[in-house]
Amino acid sequence: MGRNRQRDDDAPQTRLSDGTLARVVPSPYTTGFELMVGETPQSHVDLDDPTHLHFEYVARMGAVIDQLRLPGQPLTAVHLGAGALTIPRYIAQTRPGSRQQVIELEPALWDLVREHLPLPKNAGIRVRIGDAREGLTRLPPALTGAVDLVVSDVYAGAQTPAHLTTVEFYRAASTLLNAEGVLLVNVADGAGLAFARQQVATVRAVLEHVIVLAEVQTLKGRRFGNLVIAASAAPLPTQWLPRLMAAGPHPAKVAQGREIDEFAGSLGPVLDAAARPSPKPSTTLFER
Repeated sequence: MGRNRQRDDDAPQTRLSDGTLARVVPSPYTTGFELMVGETPQSHVDLDDPTHLHFEYVARMGAVIDQLRLPGQPLTAVHLGAGALTIPRYIAQTRPGSRQQVIELEPALWDLVREHLPLPKNAGIRVRIGDAREGLTRLPPALTGAVDLVVSDVYAGAQTPAHLTTVEFYRAASTLLNAEGVLLVNVADGAGLAFARQQVATVRAVLEHVIVLAEVQTLKGRRFGNLVIAASAAPLPTQWLPRLMAAGPHPAKVAQGREIDEFAGSLGPVLDAAARPSPKPSTTLFER
């Protein structure tokens, strides 16, 4: 596939199990391609430069990942919902020899990505089909307590399913982590950040050390956007993150320490019995 513009009707596409149309289209703004699910841009991938993290929240995830271990050292990672595998590709490029597992619900989506956005040879990425939470129980036993990074970025359309927002889910994911392993969670929320605040309280009920990275206005609850929660049983490597966030894309902030206490407030964690999906964004949010 070249960079010539394609009409959406001509774009590679497939129907997912819920009837939603998934398409791979050239990015209208930069190099590479976007995976669209319905009208929601799920991933951006640049096959010529896997280190190009176009979406802001993904770049913030990359900034955290860059702090793990020594630069260039291989990681063991598990990705729950990876779209077109932007972050797994980034890790494979920046940390050769990494071992990565991906759990993707939709086989048709993976077939579309595999054909039209192929992985590099010897990428060390294995894709498993199934529900993210159930899939945690079917990973190789040797991964338990041995994983450097777990990324939870699961969306059904534009919402995170309810069963992937709870203490029980995060506890299951955290059992994979080694002593210094890090959980990264992509949370989308709007005005007031009620959902994001409770997600912070929920993650913190499982892993003691928590930070939040987001664009400043999103973190203040003034606009709908993505917030990245990073959490670990050990103190997080945050020395360079504030400077990185201030450098862009867009003014961003790392909330930590007392700011996290204030962000979560008196909210309690979410249990399975009271789980709800993330809020649905406005239908105009992704208009180009």
